[in-house]
Amino acid sequence: MTIVVTGADGYVGWPTSLRIASRTDERVVLVDNFGRRGWVEEVGSVSATPVADIETRLEAAEEALGLANLSFVEGDLTDRAFVDELLQVHEPDTVVHAAAQPSAPYSQINGERANYTQHNNMQATRNLVWGLHENDLSDTHFVETTTTGVYGAPEFPIPEGGAAMENDGERDDVPFPAMAGSWYHLTKSHDAANLRLAHTQFDIPISDVRTAIVYGAETDETATDDRLATRFDFDYYFGVVAHRFAAQAVAGYPITVYGKGEQRKPFIALEDAVEGLARLALGDPDDRPDDHVVYNQVTRPISIVEMGNTIADVAGEFDLGTEVEHFENPRDEDETHQMEIENERYADLIGGQSVTFEEGIRGVIETLVENADVIESHEDRFLPGVLEDRLADD
Repeated sequence: MTIVVTGADGYVGWPTSLRIASRTDERVVLVDNFGRRGWVEEVGSVSATPVADIETRLEAAEEALGLANLSFVEGDLTDRAFVDELLQVHEPDTVVHAAAQPSAPYSQINGERANYTQHNNMQATRNLVWGLHENDLSDTHFVETTTTGVYGAPEFPIPEGGAAMENDGERDDVPFPAMAGSWYHLTKSHDAANLRLAHTQFDIPISDVRTAIVYGAETDETATDDRLATRFDFDYYFGVVAHRFAAQAVAGYPITVYGKGEQRKPFIALEDAVEGLARLALGDPDDRPDDHVVYNQVTRPISIVEMGNTIADVAGEFDLGTEVEHFENPRDEDETHQMEIENERYADLIGGQSVTFEEGIRGVIETLVENADVIESHEDRFLPGVLEDRLADD
């Protein structure tokens, strides 16, 4: 048995690779082109935690965790020839596809980045599913991390996958329409449609894991050795809102909530995200609900203001003086949208939430305090414009 993990150098991909390898003696092949490192450097930022090179990571995995079943292949998944060779050589039973340019703000910088994001993300997925089909690997379980962002922010409860449509008294379940709000998120809407088509045409078993906003600094495996740390981005482009708020607190700035901040967003701790992917990679095919399954990888929605207040409270435990401040919202959004999202399949998969938001943020703050010098030297990367303007006026 062989499991391939793409995007294995990334924030979610690396700890997922360690979790999978720690639960099996079978081969786990890691694939990456180190794109995330380059994109973060391009926008002038850096990971708060030191990120070891892949050779050091693999050595540490064997020394600290006893994992001798990990190997690494460097390559670009948009290169069809590379993908074919990868699949022909390793003949994976499962592919966990976590490789993508994952930043909505990066994809919105200009047309060049929008084009790059869409080409990179969709070409990689197409190459993989066509490669499985054309190399007689259509029984390979294909697990992809898409995004809950494909749903947009509808007023009705978001289903876990399709939606019911009724017309002239007739009712049927149809794929959820693409309501993404960025050029990045739209790549995952297209991926979801392409995965459905790949299943229909090629009979590839598909698990479409629609990932929420992932927060957290470590997992059980990465915490065992500093060399195993996953990256931790806190800048505007690649750091999620919870991480940026935590960085503001550690740097001594107020937590900036735009407008009322009552709108709820879907969140999941890194530990719970990794657990689900590992269980899908290693699970018995007979235990899958179907051969094409959508999972909403979210444990609970949290409002922006609740998130800010929780981070401020946890920061107080570390003697960090910060508080939530509300600023005029420069965005066109509903500040009171109460998202409801079904997640029964994913909750059943992982056995329920294992890390509360408060617990996860406690680990985040602890990590950022240990790396406060990095935060302070890159504060221009996470301070929102409204706060910078106010500080300039002061």
